[in-house]
Amino acid sequence: MRFTNRLRYTASALVVGAVAFGFAGVASAQDQEATSVDDLIVTAQKREQNLQDVPIVVTSLSQETLQNAGVRDIKDLQILTPGMTVTSTSSEASTTARIRGVGTVGDNPGLESSVGVVIDGVYRSRNSVGFGDLGEISRIEVLKGPQGTLFGKNTSAGVINILTEAPSFTPEYNFELGVANYGGYGASGSVSGPLTDTLAFRLYGARRVRDGFYEVNTGDGPRQETDDQNQDFHTARAQLLWLPSDTASIRVIADYSERNEYCCVGVQIRTGPTYNFIDPLSNGTGQRPPAPGFGALPFSRTAFANRATGQGIEDMGLSVEANIDMPGMFGGATLTSVTSWRDWSTELGQDIDYTGADIAYRVQDEQNGYSVENLTQEFRLAGQNDRFDWLIGMFATSEDITRNDSWYFGADYTPYISFLLTANLNAATAGVPTPPGPIPISPARVGCFTATGQTAPGLQGCLYGAVPATGQGFTVGQGYADTYDQESTSYAIFTNNTWHVTEQLDLTLGLRYTMDDKSLDGLQDNVGTNGAACTAAQLNAGAIGTALGPSSVGGILGAICLPFANSAFNNRTVSESFDDSELSGTFKASYRLNPSILFYGSYARGYKSFGFNLDRVHRTGTITPVSSLFFPSETVDSYEAGVKMTLLDRTLLLNATYFDQTFENFQLNTFNGVGFTVEPIPELTSRGVDADMVWFTPVEGLSLQGGVTYTDAQYGEFTAADLVDPNNFPAASLLPGSRPSFAPEWSGSLSINFDRSLGNGLRGGFSLAAKYMSDYNTGSDLLPFKEQEGFTTVNGRVVIGTEDERWTWEFWAQNLTDEEYIQVGYNGPLQGTAFQTTVQPDGSFYNPARDTQTYDAFLGQPRTFGATLRFRY
Repeated sequence: MRFTNRLRYTASALVVGAVAFGFAGVASAQDQEATSVDDLIVTAQKREQNLQDVPIVVTSLSQETLQNAGVRDIKDLQILTPGMTVTSTSSEASTTARIRGVGTVGDNPGLESSVGVVIDGVYRSRNSVGFGDLGEISRIEVLKGPQGTLFGKNTSAGVINILTEAPSFTPEYNFELGVANYGGYGASGSVSGPLTDTLAFRLYGARRVRDGFYEVNTGDGPRQETDDQNQDFHTARAQLLWLPSDTASIRVIADYSERNEYCCVGVQIRTGPTYNFIDPLSNGTGQRPPAPGFGALPFSRTAFANRATGQGIEDMGLSVEANIDMPGMFGGATLTSVTSWRDWSTELGQDIDYTGADIAYRVQDEQNGYSVENLTQEFRLAGQNDRFDWLIGMFATSEDITRNDSWYFGADYTPYISFLLTANLNAATAGVPTPPGPIPISPARVGCFTATGQTAPGLQGCLYGAVPATGQGFTVGQGYADTYDQESTSYAIFTNNTWHVTEQLDLTLGLRYTMDDKSLDGLQDNVGTNGAACTAAQLNAGAIGTALGPSSVGGILGAICLPFANSAFNNRTVSESFDDSELSGTFKASYRLNPSILFYGSYARGYKSFGFNLDRVHRTGTITPVSSLFFPSETVDSYEAGVKMTLLDRTLLLNATYFDQTFENFQLNTFNGVGFTVEPIPELTSRGVDADMVWFTPVEGLSLQGGVTYTDAQYGEFTAADLVDPNNFPAASLLPGSRPSFAPEWSGSLSINFDRSLGNGLRGGFSLAAKYMSDYNTGSDLLPFKEQEGFTTVNGRVVIGTEDERWTWEFWAQNLTDEEYIQVGYNGPLQGTAFQTTVQPDGSFYNPARDTQTYDAFLGQPRTFGATLRFRY
């Protein structure tokens, strides 16, 4: 009975084996491969339970399945998980996971994710921290739907629960060496064993290097690197497991990882009319030449960037988990304490315009990047008797986010803005001659505002047909240096209890009360004379209106007073604070019809915290800074009904669940070509079916695992009046009633694993893992050029080695068919206009015939292949 209690309540199966079977039994328990559904254990309810006893949609992935599919980080994970997408954008620090079409764009550190990442019981507040090498993974569980009762406030769409290998009391040594195309190589190793009869350790280290898979045209320079999206990181992880008595265990984990890479350039997927400006400003074309009629461009991995895109990411942390059995308390209970400290930081360089022209950029230094430091403490007390499984707990966290944001003007910025303004004025102003061509401008005709010689602030040259003029230009070099510091505290108490009403019927009630407090202090500060052109333009507003008409003033001021050049941000302080509380929870009912079939239904309330947009933001359509960077909390109500079936002598798992989720104040983070805006969308629904299967076939060594997700996701109908800032509606006008981004209607995955003895002491096998997603839009504003057609990716692996796995050769390929697809489409900064200022015939503010926007994209990884040699002792 005591062993059963430990199995249900402790977080480490290793401790169970050590206490129940002795230290030598631990390694053998770990080495056993699953051969039936009964071997599939999950901790989705903070207790170790069989997957088929848990009334939650869980995709459980074993160490063997993960290794066969080549999973090293959460982006790799999506090939095994239907209904899940993971993308990264302007850096690997901007990684976003989505489940059932719901997630939070990660470019802004002020936003926490709707999909939580938990590694060895420690909640990670940003998805990007799970992108590094996860080391020796024991198991990954993907929990779909709100998990706010047990896993915290910011898990309104789901949880990725990662469990790594713990120390062993049986000595073991592991080493691997790999080579791959794109100049890739890597090495990793671990050692584990006892230090004393009650103390064991595990050490792990890895280094991985790869060249980039983009070819970069460096244009005006000074960038030297001609490839991008390379890989260069190392990681180390040290653990101790102490068993001070047969009723207690303490696990200490310290980890450190560092990345120094080049990432991320984008490629043009549609080049708009502003090409005619960028081309003469660049050495070479500056970007991909437009297609006839400015249509979509064929797939290409050639990018344009004249500035360096270096990124440095450092992640470190320490956690302590203690489990103490208390046989005399309430008939037997286990106290669990999890304490953690984490410090994650990044510095980023960026070619902001994604062209070969020297328009704008960021430098990789301490003035551009952000850090997240947090402390967490969780206590849980859990127990059981014949009628109840109960759990109570508390959670507290203190987090400090520091963002430094810096912007540099290149030498081409002033003439480029001159081009843009002059072209628009030539076309719109009566009496001003217009030259022929798709855009009425040439390099010699750049910029004053009037045909009477009025000095044009911020521009040089003259309009077509006007006399020359001079004026205040923009700063060449650093334009601003902003700092933001956000401090937050969160406290929660929670409980999760299951009443075994009968042998067949269980009822579960979970509740969590969360209290959040956040404060923001910042300084937005222009450097040198940046902002002088904006000030001069405002002083000349009357003259501009007299010469060109009042309707021209707003557009001219808007172009000269963009957020990064606006004098209103000079030495501007930001100070805000807010606190909120929320009751979330779940109610579940499950009925076991017989030992093979379980029916269940559930309701869950999820909550994602409010925050602050850590960026320079104008009120849309104006040059006035927003008065508040605050955005409200996001909530979700979720209903599920499902069945779990264990068939064919418990070798076949078939599960299916209908889900219906309604999100309110969905935190939509959108890049509009100039900056990021956060606008809560009143309603987002996601309905559909999740189906999973695992089959340990009668064929020796052959198993299959897969699933299908059907998702009908849709924004609710809304108007400008329903938004926090009605001025944001034009850029959101394609959303009402539409399918959100990254929400394919169909998503399916299948992995096939085969492994068996070949005789003469050898063992061999193969694996295939495939993921299909139907078409979906990759832009949060749903502009048509950002659409990705349905596609399938396949990973494959062939293995041969000794029966005892002393050595193993693996030959592998990721994206075996070299599928070409985009991760995320986005607006080329300052390169055209997609949304119009007036309502168009279809009722939105978008008209494809008037779309002058250049569209760029971050691409999916191409086919990579290589070989890995493993040794194990």
